[in-house]
Amino acid sequence: MRAIISVSDKTGVVEFAKELALLGYEIISTSGTMRALQSAGVSVTNISDVTGFPEILGGRVKTLHPMVHGGLLAKRDDPEHLAELKKNQVGFIDLVCVNLYPFVKTIEKEDVKIEEAIENIDIGGPSMLRSAAKNYQSVTVVCDPSDYKMVIDEIKAKGDTTLETRFKLSAKAYTHTADYDAAISTYMREAAGLSEILRLRFEQKQALRYGENPHQKAKFYRDAKDSSYSLANATQIQGKELSYNNIQDANAALNIVREFGTDIPFAVGLKHMNPCGAAIGNDLKEAWTKAYKGDPVSIFGGIVATNQVIGQEEAKLMKYTIPKEGEEKASLFLEVILAPKFTEEAKTEFAERKNVRLIEYTMEDSSKASQYVSVNGGLLVQDQDSATKEIVPELTVTKVKPTKEQLSDLSFAWKIVKHVKSNAIVVVKDGATLGVGAGQMNRIGSAKIAIENAHQNGYKEGLVLGSDGFFPFGDTVLYAAENGVVAIVQPGGSIRDKESIDIADEKKVSMLFTGMRHFKH
Repeated sequence: MRAIISVSDKTGVVEFAKELALLGYEIISTSGTMRALQSAGVSVTNISDVTGFPEILGGRVKTLHPMVHGGLLAKRDDPEHLAELKKNQVGFIDLVCVNLYPFVKTIEKEDVKIEEAIENIDIGGPSMLRSAAKNYQSVTVVCDPSDYKMVIDEIKAKGDTTLETRFKLSAKAYTHTADYDAAISTYMREAAGLSEILRLRFEQKQALRYGENPHQKAKFYRDAKDSSYSLANATQIQGKELSYNNIQDANAALNIVREFGTDIPFAVGLKHMNPCGAAIGNDLKEAWTKAYKGDPVSIFGGIVATNQVIGQEEAKLMKYTIPKEGEEKASLFLEVILAPKFTEEAKTEFAERKNVRLIEYTMEDSSKASQYVSVNGGLLVQDQDSATKEIVPELTVTKVKPTKEQLSDLSFAWKIVKHVKSNAIVVVKDGATLGVGAGQMNRIGSAKIAIENAHQNGYKEGLVLGSDGFFPFGDTVLYAAENGVVAIVQPGGSIRDKESIDIADEKKVSMLFTGMRHFKH
């Protein structure tokens, strides 16, 4: 029995080689791996002794030889193959243990030169993996160090790996080479300015019970690259498995939290990927209380996210409704709660509610990423909407300028309305949402929903309004001004902007144009 071992990632390879040697395998290896094995006391045959040809071109050519690939690819039940091996004195190779040059790690380095990247493109390694994988009927191929123990245990128990195991390892090897080639292709195409082909790599994180509805099958995949503010890289510390809809809502929640960084305590409640209550506060308890009061009906069964550590006091608050005068508090059902961290005391508070999912996520800011949306037979790709315009007095287009307090609320409204389904209107006062109008077919409809909700909450004056898109007519400005709105932030850009400005001036409402819209379909 013979095994070729040639690896870049040497994790566990010495132990693996020692076990194979004890099982009677002759170990064949290449320069770097050979030195590592020999220094650990493993008897190794140099690949050059097998091929009868030295490694050349600085190691670029060493395993690309018939003595290697003949031994891997020969069908052991084909008399003609066996005769050719005998005639050419080619011996069987029964196991290949190969992982590839670190191309991905190389290109992830800052300011990497293309010459360095190219030198880390493996040629012989993928060839051996593919040859061994093609002949899985007879050859065991191992590319993942986590499989070493399983392979050894199976050989010890059965004298060889089973056909079923070899088939699975073959599939893993082809996946390994496919991922490797895709990374090279993507890098080289970007460097060459080619964009007509998009290759993506996502790994399954979990199978889901079902999709948006029980009759739809679903799975959750994560990007191979780690991302901050990402549910794919978050840690669930309590509760039942997340559903498809939970994941959608939680992702929307994290996108909103990202707007506020870590400086000011912030909390948001979501339903159906839209915020139903959001607020900043002097501390997290205040932020949560204000967010809850923004829409205490909709928050039931919703998702909550915050940018601060949740401690015992915050956990106690989130377990119950916040009653109005004369009412008694009741149990509050929340599907998911996301925070950078939960204290041990907070975990204890939530432990009695075993179905509530507690999720800890990473907050470090990450580089820009693309957003993918599937459509029938295709895929839409765009940059994430990560830019948010700073709201400053110079954006004012009306005679009346906002006060300092109103400017703060306008900034808050702009950050929230960006994440509401279009046509989006958000009404704000004192750093908290009082009404949210989402997903209506016209903007005046969204404005009425948001303003009426603010009135029902007891706020009828001094309101601030944010709109994700411009006003096509002056009706929304007029309705807002007549119902307690004193300041508006919107993108501008309508052919009827002057109509809206004139109405705002007449009603002594300040209005700011950002020059940037945030449609969210």
